[in-house]
Amino acid sequence: MKRDFIRFNDLDQSEILPLLERGIELKHGAESRALSGKSAVLLFEKPSLRTKLSFWIGVEKLGGKPVYFSPEEVSIDKREPAEDIAQIVARMADVAILRTFAQSTIDRFAAASSVPVINALTDDEHPCQALADLLTILERRGSLYGARVAYVGDGNNVATSLAYAVAATGGSMVVASPQGYELPDHTVDAVRKTASRAEGELVLVRRPEAAVAGADVVYTDVWTSMGQEAESERRRNDFQGYQVNPALLDLAGENTLFMHDMPAHPGEEISPGLLDHPRSIAYQQGENRLWAQASLMEFLMQNS
Repeated sequence: MKRDFIRFNDLDQSEILPLLERGIELKHGAESRALSGKSAVLLFEKPSLRTKLSFWIGVEKLGGKPVYFSPEEVSIDKREPAEDIAQIVARMADVAILRTFAQSTIDRFAAASSVPVINALTDDEHPCQALADLLTILERRGSLYGARVAYVGDGNNVATSLAYAVAATGGSMVVASPQGYELPDHTVDAVRKTASRAEGELVLVRRPEAAVAGADVVYTDVWTSMGQEAESERRRNDFQGYQVNPALLDLAGENTLFMHDMPAHPGEEISPGLLDHPRSIAYQQGENRLWAQASLMEFLMQNS
């Protein structure tokens, strides 16, 4: 039976740490030919730098051939239904990697596909980013259990997958969001169920200063995600006071690290220069998309 990675919880809790450790092995020179003689199709409805680059190179490092379709070429459910595309891709390729808007689109695609399907970002989740985030924390901290991650900003797809990831590995996720931008209630309930099985925790607060107290990592994301551009002015107003800057990091502690999934908007969710701050591991985090995803693809091919 094929395995997909559509939501972070598609991984069993017992599978997460071995997958991350394998990613670190690949980063340090281990070789894999898990995609030797195989093809991976990348279907993107949204533009991308890190996601396209990391998957493309990751497929090649595993011995496979990447085939990319841009947003202009795909037109899922406009030119033809997701189900039809899925069945054609599955007859010619060995794995499908989708970056799309609605979570329902990738759900339908996966249901119609006989080959593994990977979520490279939807409006609901960004599970591959969360895998790379965990790998980065594991590298820097040596352990995921008990890690305290403060997330400051919009309760969006990145925050959702990160919350599942931290909770599933026995960490504490503390989220500070303005009123009206919190994690959805159904997400909070589901993450707390995940946390209860792994001795993890999800805490919601209003003020960033409360969230970062004692944090190992302070994490943020853009205030306005792709597809929300019409809301950008309102969001800039609503998120005043939620900028991550050196002063906020100092409140967290002298050893606290800063993470951002990028692209970043200096002057909005972060202060200018913060990506290059001595405490920033954002570029390491970006590189780790490659290694986490390479490990993921190897895992899916071995278990499908």
